Amino acid sequence: MKEQEKAEIKRLSDRLDALNRKEPVLLAAGDSEKLSELLAEKEKLAAEIERLRALREQKLSKEAQKLNKMAFRRPISRKEQANMGALKKSVRGLVIVHPMTALGREMELTEMTGFADNRF
Repeated sequence: MKEQEKAEIKRLSDRLDALNRKEPVLLAAGDSEKLSELLAEKEKLAAEIERLRALREQKLSKEAQKLNKMAFRRPISRKEQANMGALKKSVRGLVIVHPMTALGREMELTEMTGFADNRF
């Protein structure tokens, strides 16, 4: 199901991109009727893409939603990864998510990321 949603968002985004490239051509030609149809379709596509993204975000697990609501997030450097214990002691409430864990894959992380309520 997740891959289908992702593929649908990609398909709609590609279609929207194609319409964006068509717009200047229609503007130059002065075809206002086709231009208005194009703008209406662009609005519909943008709304549908936004709806699908919100739906995907809503389907994240409770843990992923909780982490996304945290005020601060950033990738963890190699140096910090080497001394993870000291990092966790220095930052209160730090949660680190690895991209290869189930939670990391669900959140579509590409690198080890730290989440906390304040800057670190």
